[in-house]
This record gives sequence, structure tokens and C-alpha cells, in this order.
Amino acid sequence: MFFLFSKLLVFIINPLIWIVTLFFVSIYSKNEKRRKKSFFWALGFLLFFSNSFVFDEFSRAWEVPATKYENLQKFDVGIVLGGMSVYDQDFQRPQFYRGVDRLIQAVELYKLGIIKKIVFTGGSGRILHPDMKEGVYLKRYLLFMGIPEKDFFVESESQNTRENALFTKKLIEEKKVKGPFLLITSAFHMRRSLNCFRVVGLKVTPYSTDRYAGPRKFEFDHLFIPNTSSINDWNTLIHEVVGYITYKIIGYG
Repeated sequence: MFFLFSKLLVFIINPLIWIVTLFFVSIYSKNEKRRKKSFFWALGFLLFFSNSFVFDEFSRAWEVPATKYENLQKFDVGIVLGGMSVYDQDFQRPQFYRGVDRLIQAVELYKLGIIKKIVFTGGSGRILHPDMKEGVYLKRYLLFMGIPEKDFFVESESQNTRENALFTKKLIEEKKVKGPFLLITSAFHMRRSLNCFRVVGLKVTPYSTDRYAGPRKFEFDHLFIPNTSSINDWNTLIHEVVGYITYKIIGYG
């Protein structure tokens, strides 16, 4: 039930849905006052959510900062959270999203000797294809990138961040893997992830990847020209903030 609710919530909190709905009201409402208000609210939302500078500032406040290599100690295990790909059945291979930075950086940390082993946690996050488990089809990528099978473990049953933490702890206990542990996930996702792992009793150190907020820019296009990709980025950020609050309320993190 919670899994289905979370998918419905993704639709409801999408800023584009708000903007389109308000524009529809501004066109079809029979109340002249409501039509005008809806139009100006829709225009205001459109300008706000398409502004790259505004999005960067909110992201910077929310994201957990990245860490330089020289500030890292050695870790026995790097825990990589899934949610970076879908499986393309036509081509029989994964299709990666920007979150794949989590996996790429984990491999680099392994090659640099900062982490000794990798735990990948991620099952199917899709309602219609529960059999497409991310951990299963990404296992061959870890092998392809030169990670010996003895140096990584895969958990492929979790459907959300709460289960990532629960099932990872179970896997670590079964394999008798010792810490310290480095948690590797997207910067925007790190707050919720840290809380989930804390609640299940697994102490981890954060390592943020694929940050949205880079160096602060005061360039004309970044400040004033609307950017459609910012609307989609806002959807990701709002979803994460709402997820964080929801997890807090129900005791997941």
C-alpha cells in the first residue's frame, strides 16, 4: 500500500501538473475573477519553477555536501543505493539515468582503495514490472568494470529507501561484513537515506554524488532565461522533501 501511495504522490506533487491545471482553469472557468487569478498563479509558478538560479539555491540548501578524497578515511564497505536505471527489454540491457554517478563513483573509490567492498542495494521500483530487479541486471556491470565477485554483494529485493536500509543490514549481518561503512547515493537523496540507516541501527558515513547544485553562478541565462529542465529537477527535489517528511512521520527515518 505504501509503495502504491508513493507512486501516486509523485504525480500529485509534480509542479508541471499544478501549472497545467491552473492554465486549464484560467481558460475554462466561467468565473472571470477565478480565471484571472489562475492565469497569474500559473504564470508565476512557471517562471519560478523554470528559473535555474532559484532551483540551484534551494538544492544547495537541501543537498548534503560532497566530500573530497583527501578528507575520507578507509572504509571496509561502500553501500550504493539503487534507482539509477531501468531494463530495456528490446535491447536486453539497462538504460542508465544520471543517478548512475553513484555506481561510477563507487567503482572509482574501490579502485583508489578507499573502499574494500561494494554492496549494491536496489530491487524493482516499478508497479507493472516487479520482476525487473535492478540489483540482478547490474551485477554483470560490476563484473564488467573489473570488480571481483568476492568484493561485492547485491541486494535486489528492496523497493524503497526504507527497505534499502533494512535489507542491507540483513545482508551485512548474514555475510558477517564489518564496518566502517560509506553510504553512496545522490546528494538530494542523502538526508532521507542517512535517517533510514540510522533508524535500523547501521552507522554510515555519507558520500554524496550527482549534485544538482554546483558552484553559484551569476550568469545572465542562469539568472533570467527560463529553463524547462528546472521544472523536472524541481519535481525530483519536491518528491525527496515530501518523502523525507513522510518517512519522519511514519517512523522510517
